[in-house]
Amino acid sequence: MSHFVIQDALYTAKLVSELERLAIEQLNGPSMMLMKRAGRAAFDELIEAFGKPSLITVFCGSGNNAGDGYIVATLAAEKSIPVRIVELASEGKLSADAAVARDYALSAGVTMQSDDGSIELSEGVIVDALLGTGTKGPMRAAYVAAIDRINQAGLPVLAIDLPSGLYADSGAIAEVAVRADISVTFIAAKQGMFSGRGPALCGEIIYHSLDVDEAIFQQVPGSAQLMNLDDLMEHLPVRDADAYKNQFGHSLVIGGDHGFGGAALMAAEAALRAGSGLVGMATRPTHVAAALARQPEVMVSPVVSGQELEPLLDKPSVLIVGPGLGRSPWSEQLLQKAVAAELPMVVDADALNIIAEGRVVSEPNGHLWVMTPHPAEAARLLGITVDEVQADRFAAVRRLQQKYHAVVLLKGAGTLIACPNDELIKVCPYGNPGMATGGMGDILSGIIGGLLAQGLEPSLAAELGCCLHSAAADMAVEEQGVRGFAATDVLAHLRKLLNSEIE
Repeated sequence: MSHFVIQDALYTAKLVSELERLAIEQLNGPSMMLMKRAGRAAFDELIEAFGKPSLITVFCGSGNNAGDGYIVATLAAEKSIPVRIVELASEGKLSADAAVARDYALSAGVTMQSDDGSIELSEGVIVDALLGTGTKGPMRAAYVAAIDRINQAGLPVLAIDLPSGLYADSGAIAEVAVRADISVTFIAAKQGMFSGRGPALCGEIIYHSLDVDEAIFQQVPGSAQLMNLDDLMEHLPVRDADAYKNQFGHSLVIGGDHGFGGAALMAAEAALRAGSGLVGMATRPTHVAAALARQPEVMVSPVVSGQELEPLLDKPSVLIVGPGLGRSPWSEQLLQKAVAAELPMVVDADALNIIAEGRVVSEPNGHLWVMTPHPAEAARLLGITVDEVQADRFAAVRRLQQKYHAVVLLKGAGTLIACPNDELIKVCPYGNPGMATGGMGDILSGIIGGLLAQGLEPSLAAELGCCLHSAAADMAVEEQGVRGFAATDVLAHLRKLLNSEIE
């Protein structure tokens, strides 16, 4: 069994401990039973992925994670696969179950040696069983050194439960963390594996419930949830044979200060491709001709002040404010008028930065907003550093949601969405490093705006827009690779995805 269950729920370490406690209670047997299942699952996945390696080197710490590693080594020895254990903890420091598992490995004839830094890592597969979900605070020097050697060995790495050094709850790392090819995670998937540094370090994530009864998962709800594009697509409005453009909303992009006209135009084009019935764009007069030449379907209006924008705010059903907006007096006037219109609004880029300054929009109430900050914008909005945001992205997105009463989408690897009246933080499982290029955020804000225009609630528009954007980027990268990927390359694949379920 190696797939996500229970609606793709993700958990914190504390919640996983509670699930484990209930599972052991229900088994009415020793906790060692779960450890044996975990070790067996990890060993089976290792063989499935790498065949029978010429050597398995298992790095063991002191906790139950190490116990799983000792079980893997035992099973390898029983299959006559060369195996050795590198121990970072003395026998007396092992957890009770890990000590029992160590005895199993000794009985199976597994070679054990303490880690003195001299072990040659030149062949086979490495199993990381150093640290588990309980990792907190600074790491001991011996563990830092061992993890550095694992990462420098250039060998395939299988991490047990999650890569050592990765924090299960936040997706941040300690001083260093193991870079795994496969992470076999048990009982419940940990939320930190899917955001922050998690996606870069975990490799392929394989989940095993260890046959824990599904009723136990109902007793302990998750803390986050992986979004599913197919499920979200079901909320797209059906287009009847007699449909007409006004039924699908009117989006207005507000932005494009001097030198940033492309950002506003990309957002407008994305809103159009996401299905908005009508799309307008209010921008600096110098950008009008270029915008019309690029996308004649967009109704482009030149505005030189907030006063000129005001009459344009009567028609749209949705505003997309921020792409290329800049931070000039012109920018501030346009944002002020947009907020005063009290329309559903996607708030992105410099609109977020102006709001963070607190002058132009003195008491923001974003109950109709979808805010889409990247980590630096999130840091400004919260008055903290980027490092503090990235140290716990889950906490940061929730704080933003509570502060602004908006749907908040925190961009980055493992994009997070926090919605009012929903305790679960939603996590995007799609996306790739090719998306690290200018304009991606403008495309995203346009897609979300286009979905809002079609009548989707802000939370649904953010979730579906995020997944469409990242899944379309995955399709583009699969065809042509991650390097040289331009933001507008997403749009052709976006249209394919939008129509794939309704043909």
